[in-house]
Amino acid sequence: MSFDLATRPLTAIEARVLGTLMEKARTVPDSYPLTLNSLVLGCNQKTTREPVMNVGDAQAQEALDELKRLALVHENTGGRSARWEHNFQRGVGVPEQSAVLLGLLMLRGPQTAGELRINAERWYRFADISSVEAFLDELQERSLEKGGALVVQLPRAPGAREQRWAHLLCGPVDVTTPVPGAYSGAAPALQERVNALEARVATLQASVQRLCNELGISTVPASPPGQD
Repeated sequence: MSFDLATRPLTAIEARVLGTLMEKARTVPDSYPLTLNSLVLGCNQKTTREPVMNVGDAQAQEALDELKRLALVHENTGGRSARWEHNFQRGVGVPEQSAVLLGLLMLRGPQTAGELRINAERWYRFADISSVEAFLDELQERSLEKGGALVVQLPRAPGAREQRWAHLLCGPVDVTTPVPGAYSGAAPALQERVNALEARVATLQASVQRLCNELGISTVPASPPGQD
């Protein structure tokens, strides 16, 4: 039976736990399934995570218990300590490629099709961006009989060339407000640099004026561009 998103959206921590299990299954198979300690460390990584989180052991265990109840993870108790593995692809009812894209969106936040293709290199090698877009379109157009859409395309952010995609596993996303991305912070950052440069120029001009006054000479205005 597939996970019913409409009935029970995931919490942010559940999505992080699930995404981390999906990532480690592909990137560090020798250490997989994961112990609770390894899982918490993966959830709280400072890189390849958006947003960065500080998940505690108790929070991770609670999320695992809920995900187990939803048949999205399995517990292995054969060793010295319990180990956990995901059951995402079967539990949600999506093909491998779609599961990879959803896992990346859960871990890294909204991304363009191009970013997803690059970030998926260690998970799955997509032939081209068109292949990524085809699976995203399929996830967005998923029928209600199968549980409804699992991703949504967001409005283009200011200064961005491409639109980003977000997952819907944690519930609806407000698509009326562009999600901040790699380009959205460019304009404020540029303005800050311009303001800083203008302040430095004003300081230099004041210093030059003061020096000219001390030397008893007058300043010569700069000629407009193209004039001598």
